Amino acid sequence: METDRTLTSVIEDALRAALAGSERKRDGNPVVLTTFGGGWTLPGVDIDDSASLLDRMESDDRTA
Repeated sequence: METDRTLTSVIEDALRAALAGSERKRDGNPVVLTTFGGGWTLPGVDIDDSASLLDRMESDDRTA
């Protein structure tokens, strides 16, 4: 069956239908997430600079 729709349009409609049908009722039990540390980044770490973060994670010197 041929329609005058783009593949993007078909995918968007399929996603909308899937997401609309996937709404689940909440049972009222909250999810508790375990956290560690003080929630702060290390001094000199800029979380808005992804290239710098990657360099820092790949380096052996974690204090730089």
